[in-house]
Amino acid sequence: MPTALAPLEPGLWELKRAGASAPPSRLCLTDLRQLFQPLHPAPLCRQFLSENGRERAVATYDCASQGQGRTTVRVETPRLVQIDSQGVAGGTPFGAQIEARRIGACTPGG
Repeated sequence: MPTALAPLEPGLWELKRAGASAPPSRLCLTDLRQLFQPLHPAPLCRQFLSENGRERAVATYDCASQGQGRTTVRVETPRLVQIDSQGVAGGTPFGAQIEARRIGACTPGG
């Protein structure tokens, strides 16, 4: 587990994309490394950690035919992180700045 993610807790997280008019998405995160692949939420892809700091971690990931990316996760508090991710999803390039906030425990089926 990356050092920066150690104070975070699995559970229900709300992801709000900067500048997007769409409502935030909610994900039940059982493995916090899923934060590195916000546009490829499941399953966990092959990840390669290139920076492992106390408040910031950087990883590249490869989801085979689904795409790949490079993501920086910056931990502000144990319930709030900033995500900057770029890559390719579904054959289309993307760049996303996302605020992720833990909002509670996962509910059955959630």
